Amino acid sequence: MAKGHRSQIKRERNEQRDTRPSAKISYARVSVQKACYVLDAIRGKDVTTALGILAYNPRYASTVIEKLLKSAIANAENNNGMSVDNLYIEECYANKGPTMKRIRPRAQGRAYRIEKRMSHITIVLNER
Repeated sequence: MAKGHRSQIKRERNEQRDTRPSAKISYARVSVQKACYVLDAIRGKDVTTALGILAYNPRYASTVIEKLLKSAIANAENNNGMSVDNLYIEECYANKGPTMKRIRPRAQGRAYRIEKRMSHITIVLNER
């Protein structure tokens, strides 16, 4: 456990915090596997190229991720004072969220389970 005054402990904790601009969406109604197809296509690309890829990608996850990327760009401009021309996607990943369980009636009184999966998607930007 850290020693010192409470303000000193907080100061040390804040020095270790990540200052890169990022955006996160929780409980997105898209599965992790489907989100990762889109995230793999834009990882490491610069922001304008990634927006172009997302605009013409037919998957549903691309609309969710496009909105999230625009939010991360706005965070970089307003909070960190970064230029949009120099930004690129350093990290992007999807973590598993909760699963909604539903019942589908089947023949002869049986019931099959339908799992509607959710994910938490994060995008982290950086400057070149």
